Amino acid sequence: MSYVPPHLRNSGPTTTTKISSVNLDNGRTNLSFSSSSSSNSSLSSPSSNAFRRSSASSVPNSVLPQWQPSERVLRMKPDQIEDVRLRLNVDVTVASDSSPALAPIESFTDMCLHQSIMKDIAIHGYTTPTPIQAQAMPVALSGRDMLGCAETGSGKTAAFSIPMIQHCLAQPPVCRGDGPLALVLAPTRELAQQIEKEVKAFSRSLESFKTAIVVGGTNIYEQRSELKAGVDIVVATPGRFIDHLQQGNTSLSRVSFVVLDEADRMLDMGFEPQIREVMRSLPEKHQTLLFSATMPVEIEALAQDYLNKPVQVRVGNVSSPTANVSQTLNKVSESEKIDRLLALLVEEASQAGRSGRSVQLTIVFVERKTRCDEVAEALVAQDLHAVALHGGRSQSEREAALREFRNGSTNILVATDVASRGLDVTGVAHVINLDLPKTMEDYVHRIGRTGRAGSMGQATSFYTDRDMVLVAQIKKAIADVESGNPVNYAVGKDARRKEREAAASHKEARTALSNLSVMGPRPISIEDKYMFMIAASNVKGEGAADSAWDD
Repeated sequence: MSYVPPHLRNSGPTTTTKISSVNLDNGRTNLSFSSSSSSNSSLSSPSSNAFRRSSASSVPNSVLPQWQPSERVLRMKPDQIEDVRLRLNVDVTVASDSSPALAPIESFTDMCLHQSIMKDIAIHGYTTPTPIQAQAMPVALSGRDMLGCAETGSGKTAAFSIPMIQHCLAQPPVCRGDGPLALVLAPTRELAQQIEKEVKAFSRSLESFKTAIVVGGTNIYEQRSELKAGVDIVVATPGRFIDHLQQGNTSLSRVSFVVLDEADRMLDMGFEPQIREVMRSLPEKHQTLLFSATMPVEIEALAQDYLNKPVQVRVGNVSSPTANVSQTLNKVSESEKIDRLLALLVEEASQAGRSGRSVQLTIVFVERKTRCDEVAEALVAQDLHAVALHGGRSQSEREAALREFRNGSTNILVATDVASRGLDVTGVAHVINLDLPKTMEDYVHRIGRTGRAGSMGQATSFYTDRDMVLVAQIKKAIADVESGNPVNYAVGKDARRKEREAAASHKEARTALSNLSVMGPRPISIEDKYMFMIAASNVKGEGAADSAWDD
């Protein structure tokens, strides 16, 4: 059964389940059920409930791990803590009636983690925590809710994965039929797969530790078997996870650790009803970490509703282009784009051949799925190694494309915005915007695929007259970064609406000016807001813009 938002459900009476708890002598909690009639039920279906259990079964109480960092960290004075945060470019905010957040920890050893996790950290090649890890991990390990905001490529997946695994190890073991101990919700299949891969990397030494990935586009029956067998951590996209809850394949009754990753992207994709449905159906005792690359008002509202006095951790200037990426803008006509792209990529391949080095990994962003395939085919025709990635491909095709790109057998990935967020591929040196996106927010996420984890990257963008509103924003952002005073751009639905309105006004102005040049010198009414464009020496008309919402 697919998810149905609450406002679209039948208004007739349905049966809901009231859950009450009774503490037993053995420290567990017995759940008893009673039915009542209601006009709506949360996560309801004819044969299942999100908390489905037999009345005779019991759910162990969740355990808040009694974690402490090393003595060296505990002895840090407030001025020392602030000095470290300043050096790491970390900003920490807590409510006035909350206790201070723990100090950032710059050594995994000082975090006093489970020995198996420490072993896997070493195997993974991690030596020193990144800034987001240094501050976010102590907050999460201490059991507090957190609102995390960091630049792309900052290492935030490990920042929540490691504390999540540590939390799960402190809980009573999972049995067959139990729901997970921890839940991670992510916006896309690709991001969910990357998160699960990271979770497995840090739990590989734990023999009985089980994770499951629950996303659309794959066999739901295999997922059902895995969930019913009992898993410690589920990484999921919201829609498919709701499906399993409605079918009774899993439960929220033991979830005590929740992560909402790329929460701003999930809201953009329309997942807010599903997120809220899950959050209000959780057991009362749980810890929530919300990570977002941007902090629009919608995210602040979500945090206010479901996070309990969260510690807010910001690393770097999260709402502006990173200084690690060199950005270039090239104005071209629409018909020139493919030729210019081919020339650029062929020259880069030739330079790599002459110098004896391997060809760099490059992501080419385009606007539409059909154009994605066309561009990839054009590159392959020039003996370049390219593969397409977009929402129209099957899950197996998308996984194969990413696998080829990651292992270097294909060095060019042609993609729509399905790859603009969360995609973490080591060594991407160049991002090319063959078609610019519609908003500054999407532009920053695209170029954030390079220049990650402190490395340098390059971004090249081709633009036409229709892109001038966004180009003006990009040029200002570049100037701000170069001056050392980057300014945050507005994010969220309201900001994107205003950007679309500005772009529409700009297009209307160009159309008016184009008509003026065609009709010759004759009286014509031009609105005041367009008068500054009269000085344009060469105005070209253009057709309607293609839809940006194919993916």
